[in-house]
Amino acid sequence: MNKPKTYFQPQDLSDELPAPGFYPGCVTRARFGKSAQGNRMLQVVYRLNDVSTPHQQVTDYFVVDGASPQGVSLGRRRLVQLYRACGFQPSQGDEIEPAELIGAHLQVRVEHDEWEGQPRLRVAGYRSYWSEEATARLASTRLS
Repeated sequence: MNKPKTYFQPQDLSDELPAPGFYPGCVTRARFGKSAQGNRMLQVVYRLNDVSTPHQQVTDYFVVDGASPQGVSLGRRRLVQLYRACGFQPSQGDEIEPAELIGAHLQVRVEHDEWEGQPRLRVAGYRSYWSEEATARLASTRLS
């Protein structure tokens, strides 16, 4: 009996990253954890549409406690932007509930970065899934 053979595919050998820009996506995981420095952070994983399989999943981190005041402030401001892009309107005193982000659709802006000498995508921003640009693109495809 012959064992099936497995071969490398072209996408396995390419380091080519998708172009920087906005991609539609969905939050697939969101949970609290600790950074390498021991600071409390929120880890959010997105699944991007319209990109090659090796790059469909990107992860973002938000330090929410324990770091410098500037670091915490930046992390929390970015987290508010994420919540708004997902359709939420957080208010002062609202509890940060990672589970409510799961399944939310949005557009994720990615940029090229390098980590440990390897090219990778880095999350650089967010906007509503139904931004003006996305709505215009959808309307133009329906008219054609």
